Amino acid sequence: MLHFAQKHLRHAISAGAVALGALGLTLSTAQAVDIQRVVSPKGIEAWLVEDNTVPIIAVNFSFNGGAVQDPEGKEGLTRLLASTLDEGAGDLSSEKFQARMEDLAVGISFNTGKDYFYGSLRALTPARDEAFDLLRLAVNDPRFDEVAVDRMKAQLAVGIRRATRDPDTIASRNMLKAMLGEHPYATPTSGTEESLASLTRDDLLSQKNRIFSRETLRIGVVGDINAETLAPLLDMVFETLPGTGDINPVPAMDVQAGQRVDHAMPVPQTKLVFALPGLKRDDPDYQAAFVMNHILGGGTFTSWLYEEVREKRGLSYSTGTSLSPYDAGGLLLGSAATRADRAEETLAVILEQFERMATEGPTEAELESAKRFLTGSYPLRFDASGKIARQLVALQNAELGIDYFDRRNSEIEAVTLEDVRRVAKRLLAGKVPTVSTVGPASN
Repeated sequence: MLHFAQKHLRHAISAGAVALGALGLTLSTAQAVDIQRVVSPKGIEAWLVEDNTVPIIAVNFSFNGGAVQDPEGKEGLTRLLASTLDEGAGDLSSEKFQARMEDLAVGISFNTGKDYFYGSLRALTPARDEAFDLLRLAVNDPRFDEVAVDRMKAQLAVGIRRATRDPDTIASRNMLKAMLGEHPYATPTSGTEESLASLTRDDLLSQKNRIFSRETLRIGVVGDINAETLAPLLDMVFETLPGTGDINPVPAMDVQAGQRVDHAMPVPQTKLVFALPGLKRDDPDYQAAFVMNHILGGGTFTSWLYEEVREKRGLSYSTGTSLSPYDAGGLLLGSAATRADRAEETLAVILEQFERMATEGPTEAELESAKRFLTGSYPLRFDASGKIARQLVALQNAELGIDYFDRRNSEIEAVTLEDVRRVAKRLLAGKVPTVSTVGPASN
C-alpha cells in the first residue's frame, strides 16, 4: 500500500508539472484545428495538432480490445494489465521506472474501457526523447515482476470489495445484468476477487500480445513537436508491435428492456438507475438523439428532468440521462437519487418525461436553446493538450473523419425539430426502461 501511494504521488507530481504547460493550449471556434496526418517511415500513423506556445507534448493512443477481451474465468485481466505496464520495464525495476518518470516530470498511464485499451504520455519538451523511450519500454518490454503484480492485484482487490458496498456500482451492475444477460458488456472490468487472484504473469503477457497490434493502433499527439520529429519517435515506440492482434468479435447487444431489479441496502437514499436501447455512434440519427437527450436529461440545469424532478418537486438533487455508444450497440442511460419513501414517485415523474418527449417533443425554443449550448460549449473540450489528444483518438476509433472538428457544430445546427421528434419516438415511444434500485427495503 505504501508503494502504491508513492507511485500515485509520483504520478501526481509529473501530472502537475505537465498541467502547468497544458493550460496554455486552448482553442476556440474562431481558431481552426489544424490536424496533420503523420505517417512514419515504418507506416505508423498519428494525428498531430502542433502548437509551440508551451513546451509540452501530449500523446494518447488506443488499441481495439478492452475488458470485453478478458478470457472466461480471467475477468479483470485487461484491467490488471493496464495497472502493471508502468510497474517496471526493460532493465528498470518498478521503483526505478517510477523514479525516472519523476525525475523527468513525465506522466505515463494506461487504462481500459469495454472496447478499447488506452495509453497516454505527458512530457515537457526537453525530456521528449527520454520520455518516448520510457513509453517504448512500457509498451514493448514490461517486466510484470511478481512482487509488483501482486501489489497491484491487492490494490485492485480493495476496489472490488469497495464496489460491493457502493450503491451506484451495485445499481449499475444489476441493471446491465438484467438488460444484457451474459453479454461481455455486463461483466465488470475489474473482475472478481477470485478471478483476479488466479491471474499470472503469463496471462498478462498473453493478453498484451493479443491486444497490442499496429493494425488497431490509433494515436493522437498535441503540442510542441512537428511531424518530422514525431515520425521516427512513432517507429521507436510502436514499430516492433505485431502487425495484427487476436481480438474476438463482440456479439451485438440483445437488450432486454422493461426489467425491474430492486436491491435492499441500509443506505440513506435510494439510487435509481434506468436504461433503454440507444444508438451506435455511426447511426444517422445519432446527432439528433444527442440534441434530444440534452433537452430530456443531459442539460445539467436546463433539462426536463432537472426542472420536473428537482426544481418543481425537490425529489432529487441530481438526475439526468446520457447516450452511451459502444462498438456492439448503444444505451440511453439515466439515474437519480432520492428519499426511499419517494423513489416510486421519482421514477413515475421520470417516465412521464420520457412519454412526453416521445409524444410531444420539445418546442422550437427549447431546440434552439439546446443547439446554442451544445455548439457554444464545444470549445471547452479543447482547453488542454491532453483533452485534444484524447479527442483525436476518439475520432479515429469512431471513424468520424479527420475533418470532424470542423463539421461537428454544423451537424448540430442542422438538427431540426422534426429530427428530434422522430428520434424521440424511435427511442422512447412505447418503451419501458429497465430499472435498477438500491436502497432501504420498502413495505
